[in-house]
Amino acid sequence: MEWFLLFLQIMLINIVLSGDNAVVIALASKNLPLHQRKQAIWWGAFGAVALRLVLTIAAVALLKVPYIQAAGSFLLMYIAIKLLVEDDGHANVKEAASLGKAIWTIIIADFVMSLDNVLAIAAKAQGNISVIILGIALSIPIIVWGSTLVMKLLHKYPIFVYLGAGILGYTAGEMFVSDEKMEHYLLHGSATMHHAIPIVATVVVIAAGLIKKFSSSGKTA
Repeated sequence: MEWFLLFLQIMLINIVLSGDNAVVIALASKNLPLHQRKQAIWWGAFGAVALRLVLTIAAVALLKVPYIQAAGSFLLMYIAIKLLVEDDGHANVKEAASLGKAIWTIIIADFVMSLDNVLAIAAKAQGNISVIILGIALSIPIIVWGSTLVMKLLHKYPIFVYLGAGILGYTAGEMFVSDEKMEHYLLHGSATMHHAIPIVATVVVIAAGLIKKFSSSGKTA
């Protein structure tokens, strides 16, 4: 059950953070004939999945280095808050004129835009490589096949975005308390702090999103 919940969280994180990637896939293959468009989408997605798996497994190893997890926790907090307070996407990707260029554009754009996904999934999986592989391998085809549907759902039901951001915030807190150096210098084995910090991180992320939402509503009113 714990493995399954972890898998679902990784799927949600990947889908929520990959909303802009869906736009890139659509734009990069826009000018191709229909049969080539499908090839570009699937080959580009295949290359992007392979690259993301390699990067995520490398990130899992890197997060074992002292202080890296603590630094990564702050970066992940930033990513979670940015997910809620910024609406601008990556719509400045140029349409490709050939199949090869479209595939290359999708892979490169996914690489540039997926560093947040890589960090979040590596932190959440806590070294469970099988969950990482399954979570990434299944969520990317979902995004590719239903890229338009994913975008519509995220806009129509913002609760999924908030839920994903909350998971990222909690994961950031877990990263911080899991760093050996933070444990040694700050936490001193305090079980209360170990439980409180991830919860506080989650609250900060959700609060930032709600403040932004209500402030934006006040301006348009």
